[in-house]
Amino acid sequence: MPEALERAVVPPDSDADPFAHDALLDPEPLHQALREAGPVVYLSRYDVHALARYEQVHAALVDWQHFESGSGVGLANFRHETPWRPPSLLLEADPPRHDAPRRVLREILAPPALRRLRETWHALAEELVDQVLAESTEFDGFAALAEAFPLRAFPDAVGLGPDGRENLLPYGNMAFNAFGPRNDLVAADAHRVAELSVWVNAQCAREALSEDGFGAGIWEAADRGDLTYEQAPLVVRSLLTAGVDTTVHGLAACLYAFATHPQEWQRLRERPELARAAFDEAVRWQSPVQTFFRTATADVTIAGTVIPADTKILMFLGAANRDPSRWSDPDRFDLTRDPSGHVGFGMGIHQCIGQHVARLEAEALLTALARRVERIELAGTPHRHPNNTLRSWAALPLRARSV
Repeated sequence: MPEALERAVVPPDSDADPFAHDALLDPEPLHQALREAGPVVYLSRYDVHALARYEQVHAALVDWQHFESGSGVGLANFRHETPWRPPSLLLEADPPRHDAPRRVLREILAPPALRRLRETWHALAEELVDQVLAESTEFDGFAALAEAFPLRAFPDAVGLGPDGRENLLPYGNMAFNAFGPRNDLVAADAHRVAELSVWVNAQCAREALSEDGFGAGIWEAADRGDLTYEQAPLVVRSLLTAGVDTTVHGLAACLYAFATHPQEWQRLRERPELARAAFDEAVRWQSPVQTFFRTATADVTIAGTVIPADTKILMFLGAANRDPSRWSDPDRFDLTRDPSGHVGFGMGIHQCIGQHVARLEAEALLTALARRVERIELAGTPHRHPNNTLRSWAALPLRARSV
């Protein structure tokens, strides 16, 4: 290691704040500056090393042995700080602790389960689209479609009751904010932490869940001994935390993409089988999850820069997904592109386990829209909602011309 330290490259230093409101609302200028600065950039404001190029982000995501999630995927280092809630057994754990929960969820969310949901979700999407278009040709695409559909479809699949679902997005907003610094966005959520946590935890109890949903399957895994009874509610909580917000903002990204790229909307209408690929391209283009942290388990060298043990790296997923060294014309939403390999769902053993669920939701909603809407366009200025981790939306005014 002394020889490695002698050869170590001193990374460029930046005092940029990726968690400032302007950077959260419009991250591309910062992403470009970080990519151009080098493969590793030291962010002095937070004492972290940042990765914004695809090659380094991808490599760090798959190297869980050297860049662990168990110390937290936010700025807080769980080796030295107490988490605000029990850590996620999926997102904030590494093998072997991570193995059983992921294995159980992989079985529960396997293709046979999704095939059983497909007809129901397609019918639900058609019903929702008909309802929205019957009321007006102008509507808030975020609230009326991107938010409304997952909040009905996914909690049903998990086995939640109908009451209180309006708490899911505020809880997710709070959880994803907590991955960043303790800034004004975290402070704004502080008054609801206890209330929302109590509600979500109550939904994870066996008696709160229907007998035929994903949640019941998790508790049945505990009955078999595949999970402990202490793990089961935390695995249900992982579904409710990560399975709603990311899909909502991913669907909003799709609607925004098609409203601003009319030729791609026509391409989808001509070939509705492209719906899932369109969702992946929208996730690449907009990256609903913008950043995640990892913690170095030892002194690790990245592109000549030594990352000291027990320090954080900040991976800019959104920047990697628009890296021109990986993607041709990366700032364009393009249905002729093969978006596979994007890191919007992560990569490696921590890659989003529910990504196929999200794709099925997108397929249902986009297919229903493509059947009924000849043209979709912006009807006003879209508004973002700042979040320390998510590329969130507040409003997406749309105008649709029905077939």
